Amino acid sequence: MHLHHDDAFPEGFPNGSGGSSRRRPDGSRRALRVGLGGPVGSGKTATVAALCRALREELSIAVVTNDIYTREDAEFLLREAVLPAQRITAVQTGACPHTAIRDDISANLEAVEDLEDHLGPLDLILVESGGDNLTATFSKGLVDAQIFVIDVAGGDDIPRKGGPGVTTSDLLVINKTDLAPHVGADLEAMVRDAKTQRGDLPTILTAVKTSGGITPVVDWVRERLADWTAHAA
Repeated sequence: MHLHHDDAFPEGFPNGSGGSSRRRPDGSRRALRVGLGGPVGSGKTATVAALCRALREELSIAVVTNDIYTREDAEFLLREAVLPAQRITAVQTGACPHTAIRDDISANLEAVEDLEDHLGPLDLILVESGGDNLTATFSKGLVDAQIFVIDVAGGDDIPRKGGPGVTTSDLLVINKTDLAPHVGADLEAMVRDAKTQRGDLPTILTAVKTSGGITPVVDWVRERLADWTAHAA
């Protein structure tokens, strides 16, 4: 086990840190770590899959998934062949999902560091939480930025309800907007409520499974990576 981390925030990453150092013990730049959380069925795994497909030709990527008792999310990504099998690993939390991403991050942090050890220099590691509620947040010792995914079918009152996932994530993704007419969701109200809860933090409305639906999320990741790389130089 490696577990080289502390709780200081790197400059430019106020809501997550992944440890203060942007360098690995050998002096090489470590990967940007982005956590994806959100309720069950909101589209976290679909978002991870779409990000991998969109970025795998230009970046060196790996993924860590979290499930309580299974490897279901990792197995989905493997079936979809979004990345080579050695770039996808699973953590079985055995407890509430937020425990392994916030309270005791040792299994996830070891998985992240093992990927970098075995694969060589990586640009981006995506850490997907198991499905959780609106209180789910990642430890600043695990990830450098956090995406929280909700969906319109879960209710257009979710942004208004708040919770740390909605209010403090670096990016809020309101997913499955194509379903809004079918479930009676008021997208304008969701945007307004998200703005009230989040202030200047960005919110994206999209449907990640539709053509071009992942593009605004990809653009956001690219911006974070550019900033990460510039500050690590």
